[in-house]
Amino acid sequence: MPPTARRRDTRPPRTGPGEKDVLAGFLAYLRAAVVAKARGVPEPHARTPGVPSGTNLLGLVKHLTHVERHWLLGQPAGDWAATFHPEPDETADDIIRAYRETTARGDEVIAACPDLAAPGPRPGGRRGPAPSLRWTLTHLIEETGRHAGHADILRELIDGATGR
Repeated sequence: MPPTARRRDTRPPRTGPGEKDVLAGFLAYLRAAVVAKARGVPEPHARTPGVPSGTNLLGLVKHLTHVERHWLLGQPAGDWAATFHPEPDETADDIIRAYRETTARGDEVIAACPDLAAPGPRPGGRRGPAPSLRWTLTHLIEETGRHAGHADILRELIDGATGR
């Protein structure tokens, strides 16, 4: 693919003053960065592994969809390794739409929780007490940030695009 022009990085999000506002704001910021990296990449580049481990842009988005479903919606993930692999019949639009729908449902769960110290949703298939919503949001920020960095590198390898 021809090189893409460099984009400016977006600044960190402006959030409300509360802890929940800050955590939810940074999670939304990272989610948007992941989608921006995957959006507009033509097939088969979006699903072609960019590194020997097999990691690809659509696989990252699909995996993050399962992560959010597990931690915020209580759905079991099953085989975590399989969540990194888009099916042949799944399009980029399908995978990105599923991620956006899942994160919108997750945002409803976050908004409905009045206390970050209270147990969040029970992760799918797990026993014992659920972690606090604070822990869950922190984990989602860490997981999404990690994979946003992977997406940055993969997108630059595909067409030279950089920035958020």
